Amino acid sequence: VELVESGGGLVQPGGSLRLSCRASGFDLSTRTMSWYRQASGKEREKVAGVGSAGTTYLASVKGRFTISRDIARDTVHLQMNSLKPEDTAVYYCHVPSMNSWGKGTLVTVSS
Repeated sequence: VELVESGGGLVQPGGSLRLSCRASGFDLSTRTMSWYRQASGKEREKVAGVGSAGTTYLASVKGRFTISRDIARDTVHLQMNSLKPEDTAVYYCHVPSMNSWGKGTLVTVSS
């Protein structure tokens, strides 16, 4: 099982980024997939999840972030709009049922 995140970077407040998580070694369509984030000095928190029951979001990102799956490309995306400085963190892809994590991609929101 391998999860590789990409798409992070520096963006100004109000901007957008699209994170991607390329999965290999398992069938993406049969697993719930999640995005977590960890800001410096804080606990890791779940940002969004997608599975057979639909999607879930952290309250502070609802309406701004969208999680989606591209089964044909074995990829999970996190579209992040209206970014705020408090969204600055390392973002991780996670498969809960397999306890697998990617290495993360850094998102910095700053002017």
